[in-house]
Amino acid sequence: MNQTEYNEIESIVETILDDYKNNRDIDKMTMHHQPDQEKIYDIMNKLMRIVYPGYYRDRVYKIFNMRHTLSTLIEDVLFNLRKQVGIALRNDPKYRDAEESLVRNASKEITMEFFKRIPKIREYLNTDLLATFDGDPAADSKDEIVLCYPGLYAITIYRIAHELFSLNVPIIPRMMSEHAHNKTGIDIHPGATIGKYFFIDHGTGIVIGSTTEIGEHVKIYQGVTLGALSTSGGQSLHGVKRHPTIEDYVTIYSGASVLGGNSRIGHHSIIGSNVFLTYTINPNTRVSIRNHELTIKNNEHTVRDTEENWGEKI
Repeated sequence: MNQTEYNEIESIVETILDDYKNNRDIDKMTMHHQPDQEKIYDIMNKLMRIVYPGYYRDRVYKIFNMRHTLSTLIEDVLFNLRKQVGIALRNDPKYRDAEESLVRNASKEITMEFFKRIPKIREYLNTDLLATFDGDPAADSKDEIVLCYPGLYAITIYRIAHELFSLNVPIIPRMMSEHAHNKTGIDIHPGATIGKYFFIDHGTGIVIGSTTEIGEHVKIYQGVTLGALSTSGGQSLHGVKRHPTIEDYVTIYSGASVLGGNSRIGHHSIIGSNVFLTYTINPNTRVSIRNHELTIKNNEHTVRDTEENWGEKI
């Protein structure tokens, strides 16, 4: 590097350092209250081993002595999760200026309570696995679903993140859900409430908002949005019910959008592909869009394909 290039770089450095002094949100230099993303991802991977012991085990952890294996794994996750929760709690006004001992005790209590909820998480996930196997004729085995299906992976991370969210842990649940979103294309906010036997088929492009309520035995396909009708109110809408309620035994096909906190899909209803809903649908209802007439031409003749030529609607 010659002197001219060196001087140019020094000038750029000084310019950017001066820009940091504007005291904007993006100028924050102290990151000691932000959880370590890589640590969170490592915790997620180890929690997958705890939740699915025969599927995600590491070669370091031998399966023949399950008590020793589980104790070692839990001790590892407990230590690291408790540390990250303690860091995250500083983002809560309640703990922002609290004594370190208070934050440490709170993070310990939260982490222990989270681990006590793992049997509940696994209970729900077993029903999700059953729903996926029963609902997908393409599945050859439940092992295939656990190891390969992005829908079950996204649901698993959601159920883990949801428990941390319900324990009022800042940031970490969103880190987890956004990691799953990045990996699967399925965006489930950890604040959503989802019942047992939840089945995501294919999954890419699904969005489930933070105040969504989903009952049991619900099946949704790729591209479905369960979202807010409007977010123009910004932060004034924080905590307000903005997303729909989906009752039991509802199927929502690909590309459908159900929006708004006052929208409710009644039990045993079917919502067809590309339907756009912003209001309540009564139970036992089938909703579909009337197909436009298709014109298919070849060298010999023209065929007009209408709904009457189709098989089962929806």
